[in-house]
Amino acid sequence: MADEPLVLGIETSCDETGVGIVRGTTLLADAVASSVDEHARFGGVVPEVASRAHLEAMVPTIDRALKEAGVSARDLDGIAVTAGPGLAGALLVGVSAAKAYAYALGKPLYGVNHLASHICVDQLEHGALPEPTMALLVSGGHSSLLLSTDITSDVRPLGATIDDAAGEAFDKIARVLNLGFPGGPVIDRYAREGDPAAIAFPRGLTGPRDAAYDFSFSGLKTAVARWIEARRAAGEEVPVRDVAASFQEAIVDVLTRKAVRACRDEGVDHLMIGGGVAANSRLRALAQERCEAAGIRLRVPRPKLCTDNGAMVAALGAEMVARNRAASSWDLSADSSLPVTDPHVPGREHSHDHDHVHEVSKENLYS
Repeated sequence: MADEPLVLGIETSCDETGVGIVRGTTLLADAVASSVDEHARFGGVVPEVASRAHLEAMVPTIDRALKEAGVSARDLDGIAVTAGPGLAGALLVGVSAAKAYAYALGKPLYGVNHLASHICVDQLEHGALPEPTMALLVSGGHSSLLLSTDITSDVRPLGATIDDAAGEAFDKIARVLNLGFPGGPVIDRYAREGDPAAIAFPRGLTGPRDAAYDFSFSGLKTAVARWIEARRAAGEEVPVRDVAASFQEAIVDVLTRKAVRACRDEGVDHLMIGGGVAANSRLRALAQERCEAAGIRLRVPRPKLCTDNGAMVAALGAEMVARNRAASSWDLSADSSLPVTDPHVPGREHSHDHDHVHEVSKENLYS
């Protein structure tokens, strides 16, 4: 095995089929097939539609990633796959594909955690993660503050959303404003032309007796929706850009305030922001401003690496290989609620044997 492991990663936790290939911390390929257009008419992700889209896209996307990286499947040192959390059916497609490829090729299999992968992807852009690192992960399903001292084995949750995640709130308010799906990018776009101080929307869980690191955006979502409904009921025009800017500001204010507080409380001088909402321009700008004021170094991957992708899974898989972590068992299964305290699902000594793989299978898969 080369000093820098060559790993293929498969991500299918939601509506994007992502396949990435990395060598160490160098990104060689990042192929994504998204089914977002198929979900747009429903105003949200439909699990059954997502699962079928993964089935159709899996092999072509793997082929595309291998071609882009200029490597053969035989060259791989391991195959990593998101084992959870996520949509159960979608996860099963990815896990099944990863097991099939790993078994046929005689390569070790690594089932990894989706959230830990979002943290690890930053290594592909900014180099090795400092230990410890504080991570703020913000997406359609998660708003979490995590402290990582070893991305392959020790990720500790400090706080999480207790109702609607930030990305979910973006989608719902975009729907109320008739702006379409997904809501994050379109809200961001409209907010750039609006006044973030135009409307005083509430900041959830920011009182002195509230949980320091937990998030709640359900109340904010309801307040914004009622504000819009009241204007429409009165026959008044809704200032969409000001609503978008004020709503967005309420979310990013809370996210960055709590993240900086967690860094200070834990004595950590690095903050990493990941997840789909990390692509939001105002979140990135306000985080930079507040981190600089607090003497904290901010690390945010480029937007394409913030959203779900196979590169992040490959990055964590490569770290598993580099640190000699145990591979996963052949009976690896998807876990829709896999806790982030399990960065990867280790193997059982009696059930993982990559030296006794059917040679016919390996011969027929790839040359």
